[in-house]
Amino acid sequence: MTDITIIGSGNMARAIGTRAVAAGRSVQVLNRTPDNAAKLAADLGANTTSGGLSEVPEGDIVVLALYFGPAKEVATHFGDTLSGKTVVEISNPIDTETFDSLVVAPGTSAAEEIAALLPGARVVKAFNTTFAGPLGAGAAGGLPVDVFIASDSEEARNDVAAFAEAAGLRPIQVGGLRHARELEGFEQLVMALQVNPAYPTFNWGTSLKIID
Repeated sequence: MTDITIIGSGNMARAIGTRAVAAGRSVQVLNRTPDNAAKLAADLGANTTSGGLSEVPEGDIVVLALYFGPAKEVATHFGDTLSGKTVVEISNPIDTETFDSLVVAPGTSAAEEIAALLPGARVVKAFNTTFAGPLGAGAAGGLPVDVFIASDSEEARNDVAAFAEAAGLRPIQVGGLRHARELEGFEQLVMALQVNPAYPTFNWGTSLKIID
């Protein structure tokens, strides 16, 4: 039995996979290019398998560790196969030419668009406010990385929160899936700071933290 399926093999897939293995979870890595999935699975080590998109996602939690466009393609590809599963959508639908706007229409979000493609799944917005470096390490500035979690399913929010906590992260549940709009909008500002020459030390290594 696989606990978590990660679709993708890039930096965020590696970071989430690293935290999953640290939490003692079994992991399945799937990717359009199976060789890339196999390489990441080998790097993650024990209790990790891999395959292509012809494979069935086995995890109860399925993480779309993809940019927004590919995430939509994968959601369409798997469709009802993901019904009953908790699907974590991590993307930030940002115009990367300017970093000054989102590419989704006002009043919606990437997560809500993915949810519309997967009506049988419990879609969760999470990990979009975490960059790969701090996430893979599990901490930034000596403090656990915060993971903001939004979903219309309380059960799914709790499942992702339990995973994040077991992985050494701090889950913060923010409510229904519509709050993905604020999470994506806020991260747009954070991403813009990474490419702002006024802040040369940021370099995609910052982390959002609520101090209490």
